[in-house]
Amino acid sequence: MTQQNHNTEPVKPLESGAVMHFSPADYKVMVLLVDDQIMVGEAIRRALQNEYDIGFHYCSNAEDAMMLAEKTRPTVILQDLVMPGVDGLTLVRQYRANPLTADIPVIVLSSKEDPAIKRDAFASGVNDYMVKLPDTLELIARIRYHSKSYNNQLQRDAAYHALRESQQQLQKSNLELQRLTNTDGLTSIANRRYFDEYLGAEWRRAKRMGETISLLLLDVDNFKLYNDTYGHVAGDLVLRNVAQAMEGSAMRSSDLSARFGGEEFAVILPSTALEGALAAAEKLRVRIECLQIEHANSSNGFLTVSIGAAAMIPQEIHTWSELIHAADTCLYRAKQGGKNRVVSAMDSVDNDSGP
Repeated sequence: MTQQNHNTEPVKPLESGAVMHFSPADYKVMVLLVDDQIMVGEAIRRALQNEYDIGFHYCSNAEDAMMLAEKTRPTVILQDLVMPGVDGLTLVRQYRANPLTADIPVIVLSSKEDPAIKRDAFASGVNDYMVKLPDTLELIARIRYHSKSYNNQLQRDAAYHALRESQQQLQKSNLELQRLTNTDGLTSIANRRYFDEYLGAEWRRAKRMGETISLLLLDVDNFKLYNDTYGHVAGDLVLRNVAQAMEGSAMRSSDLSARFGGEEFAVILPSTALEGALAAAEKLRVRIECLQIEHANSSNGFLTVSIGAAAMIPQEIHTWSELIHAADTCLYRAKQGGKNRVVSAMDSVDNDSGP
């Protein structure tokens, strides 16, 4: 008999006595026998020699068993229960602990039909138990049964992983599509569509909780004159800079900056009273002024913004469009009052914040 402790290429003896070599892909079933008795190895080899879809590897040294199992990837392991150095159940536990061999079916070969030994064997993770030397027909039947189950499991796992990968890719694509749908193409912040959805959702939440929701509406001062002076490319860059300033000044993840339309922007501030909204608005106004973007048609020579701030505790008689209207009215007053300032409903024009 040929021991294949080191040569892992399976062989099949032909009737003429010649030996034909097969690749692992030629076999539906691959058996690894781990047994220190050479005569057992020879007996198993003879039992399988006419089953040309069954590959066979033999290991007589327990210390090499794991290495051969990883290398040959059997569909079933025939494991001797008692071996010198390492007992068979210890090897079974090692198979189960190794990700590469954890699911390979293990059939224990024992010299005893003992219920206690069987119990320990199954507790260790074996799939089947046979007394050696087993009947050839029964041995082949069990090898095929466990190998078929294992191959089916591999196919299910491969299909599952392919499905999961497809689902994850689809989810990633959907998230990217959603991001693009909700994002303004020029400024990369939320667009008007997402602004309306988010404000509606936060309005309903504020109504349930009895909380205040605030809104800032922001307009770039003298933007048409800026475009006429510096060109539309420079104007687009200004809008991106304003959007970045808005994102940079956001204090909470629940705050939403959005492009409202043209050179107008908005900031939704959930769970924020008017005092907090005014502080956020002033911080944003100063941040944009400090960008020091040249604007020859501005009173101070730099680009500025005007901001209207409004806050409401939603009631049944209110709609979120009323909050927009209130902030828009304050924005109009800020523009009429000299620009580069923050105005709220509680302000008079003479007391508006700003330079």
